[in-house]
Amino acid sequence: MKKGKVIILVAPSGTGKSTLARMLFEDFENLKFSVSATTRLPREDEENGVHYHFLSDQEFNEKISSGDFLEWEEFYGGKKYGTLLSEVDKQLNSGYFVLLDIEVKGAINIKEIYGDECLSLFIKPPSIDILKQRLTDRGTEDNETLALRLERAKEELTYADRFDQVIINDDLETAYQEVKKAVVKFMNQN
Repeated sequence: MKKGKVIILVAPSGTGKSTLARMLFEDFENLKFSVSATTRLPREDEENGVHYHFLSDQEFNEKISSGDFLEWEEFYGGKKYGTLLSEVDKQLNSGYFVLLDIEVKGAINIKEIYGDECLSLFIKPPSIDILKQRLTDRGTEDNETLALRLERAKEELTYADRFDQVIINDDLETAYQEVKKAVVKFMNQN
């Protein structure tokens, strides 16, 4: 069996990354999602092991010490998020392409680890003003959180040139066609 490869989608919050990922899963049966670990509490509709691996701070720290994470980061009120090496390897060894939905710095680290066996796509908003409007329209952010997300987005945008391809999500269908084209090309490489 041929070993799979890694595909990373990175974008500031509110850019449409999750929607683009869902569209990819609808089109590619050989694409699997890597379930991240987090120390935040599950939301009402989330299941452990399906949406995230929900860990206590102690469990998360033990996994850091054991080298179980490909990448991890702490943010948004001290909550930690990370990509478990075991999750990625399990899917890769089964011949699947593994989709990671992670933060900028973690994505850069994973690209360094997997090299040509990894496609990294940065999804960019048309502008910060449009991103602010999208986040406001979601209705999930208070003013403080909105300001934090926008500041983080500005920082994340400075890393865009470190990715294999930058795709501007001005129109969802156009952006998806660009993402899909890049994924198909990557999947067909030897």
